[in-house]
Amino acid sequence: MAEQRLATVLNVNDDDANRYLVNRILEMSGYHVLEAATGMAALLMAEKHRPDVIVLDVKLPDISGYEVCARLRSNASTASIAVMHTSATFVTPDKKVQGLEGGADAYLTQPYEPSELIATVRSLLRLRHAEQQARLRTDQLIEMDRRKDEFLAMLGHELRNPLAAIMTSIGILERKGTADTREARMHGIIQRQTHHLARLVDDLLDVSRITRGKVELRKEPLDLVESFQQVLSILRPRVEGRGLKLEVRLPRTPLWMEADATRLEQVFTNLLDNAAKYTDQGTVTVDLFQEGVDGDAQAVLRVKDTGIGIPPEKLPGVFDLFSQVDTSLERSRGGLGIGLTLVRTLVRMHGGSVEATSEGYGAGSEFVVKLPLLPPERVPRLAGANVVDTRRARRILVVEDNADARQSMRDLLELWGHQVAVAQDGVQGVALALEHAPDLALVNIGLPGVDGYQVAAALRAGVGQHLRLVALTGHDEPGAYEQALKAGFDLHLTKPVRPADLDRVLSNL
Repeated sequence: MAEQRLATVLNVNDDDANRYLVNRILEMSGYHVLEAATGMAALLMAEKHRPDVIVLDVKLPDISGYEVCARLRSNASTASIAVMHTSATFVTPDKKVQGLEGGADAYLTQPYEPSELIATVRSLLRLRHAEQQARLRTDQLIEMDRRKDEFLAMLGHELRNPLAAIMTSIGILERKGTADTREARMHGIIQRQTHHLARLVDDLLDVSRITRGKVELRKEPLDLVESFQQVLSILRPRVEGRGLKLEVRLPRTPLWMEADATRLEQVFTNLLDNAAKYTDQGTVTVDLFQEGVDGDAQAVLRVKDTGIGIPPEKLPGVFDLFSQVDTSLERSRGGLGIGLTLVRTLVRMHGGSVEATSEGYGAGSEFVVKLPLLPPERVPRLAGANVVDTRRARRILVVEDNADARQSMRDLLELWGHQVAVAQDGVQGVALALEHAPDLALVNIGLPGVDGYQVAAALRAGVGQHLRLVALTGHDEPGAYEQALKAGFDLHLTKPVRPADLDRVLSNL
């Protein structure tokens, strides 16, 4: 075989006659042979020549073959070389175990037949070839995974920019209103489908990072009731638009927990959207309430539907990635099969649990989420007491290179009564800020030339600390939030920014 003739074997033995005999056997079988008489010489030759196999006698004049093998394995450059121990004396089982446990791949005791030596070398070469192929494949998969992450990050940026412009424009149309019923209906369709598309983009980009633990939660005290109501205001038209009845029972008092508001909204959105998607007619029922008291208190969210249900064989895997109840060719339900995976992962990251139950096809399904609540001594006491009127006119600077996103943001802010200056790049943005001294600057991170981080540093140095800086980005990579704060931003928002979220930012200035 060609790989055998080209293979190199290092023969390590201090007995000249024995070493010569083994050399001849290997050479006659087509191998290139190197030799060494001591353990230290063997280590040097292994480092220099990187043989495919080392035939290593256990008893050497300087250090034992066991020690040589251990040093080979501890060195990254020689760790993958196949090692076969040999011994000219009777070897007890415990010595073989010591050699194999120490890193050897095979162990032969002399006298042995030449055919046994060659067969063992061939076996080790096959093993080494398989390991090399596996290592190569692993390296290829790692590189493919890296490129996939880069592609998804760029995809997110490219998709979120047009979505940002569309979503902001929808906000303007909603504020202006229309007396035309058909036009109002079209506005509603555009709004629902844009929000749906934005959620699919977020889920697609998040699932890889979240399932690998590459997302850090930005936790702060949060009222679950208020957070769920915000989701409900967006999803109610979508649910009822499918001809379904939506029954919601919420507590009259807040339910406070430490959570990432964006991620919890993802959980709520996926659960409600999932219930509506798999229900052709009937009712989606939502109950949010508290169980337990004080330190053991937890919030319980139940989302129940009268939909197609989940068959028993699919219930255990309903939270698995790409798992879907509807596997028919027409795929009339839509979706990517990743929403419930995100729900389970995000709930667990918040210290909670989620489970699904169903009596089978046609019997509907129920999802129950449990989340830990803050103890009474940690509940915010002044939350919501100092809300600023967003109608107060402010000087706002928008630095955005995407023309549609820049114009739609300007139109929305001016519709709200603010004075707005816009810049298409960082240099122009810094110049306008120094000239007009805005109260707030909305700065896109991915600007050409001078990026958003550099703009933030220049604005902090030139305008001062009173200026409120908000970072806008289509790249939602791990560490982006911390990097934005370090650069001088006060807030970090991921595109597309919903008008309601922008309104909240202005309220909390």
